[in-house]
Amino acid sequence: MENSNKEEYKIQSFDAETQQLLKTALKEPGAVDLEKVAAVIVDQSLKDQVFSKEAGRICFTIVQAETKESGSNVFRRSLLNRLQQEFKHREETRSRSLQEWVCYITFICNVFDYLKVNNMPMRALVHPVYDCLFRLGQADSLRNEEEVDCLVLQLHRIGDQLEKMDVQRMDDLFFVLRDGFLLQEGLSSLARLLLLEILEFRAGGWRLSDTGQKYYYSELTD
Repeated sequence: MENSNKEEYKIQSFDAETQQLLKTALKEPGAVDLEKVAAVIVDQSLKDQVFSKEAGRICFTIVQAETKESGSNVFRRSLLNRLQQEFKHREETRSRSLQEWVCYITFICNVFDYLKVNNMPMRALVHPVYDCLFRLGQADSLRNEEEVDCLVLQLHRIGDQLEKMDVQRMDDLFFVLRDGFLLQEGLSSLARLLLLEILEFRAGGWRLSDTGQKYYYSELTD
């Protein structure tokens, strides 16, 4: 397993028993309770921003191992069920903890990026991911730099894939972001810079020109 060392490194933050559970799931998924494994990964992703950015890779490895071992999809089903539960309570999560909300979006986008069916993103995640990104485009979120940063990071990561699944919703999202950039009052200079960058990024076919990269990189590091 080419990623096994990286996977083990990422689970060092868990207690010894949970580390063993995850290590077994990565190699012999049939030997553990995969519903519990999914819960452990989601719970950690909601409170650990570093883990939430990389947990999709672990999920991918477990899904692959389970498919190879038994042809089953218990882990994937459990993971999607839990993501759906969290999705239903997303406004409560945002009200309770902005960090948990940002972690949730980072995680669901990470799962969207890594977990494929027939080399295509899972259709079940397309609209929940879009709904989360639309929420980040609302006025109160655009006034929060942490949420704008999250929005832009996710679009950099999965925007191209997401657009291929539903072009109309991506068009609608960017109408919202363009209006936010042009009309929204109370945006910080950093939020405006991030929004302008992502507008240009998509306009350039999900790429920035060399000139654009130098401009935005220098502005963000100043």
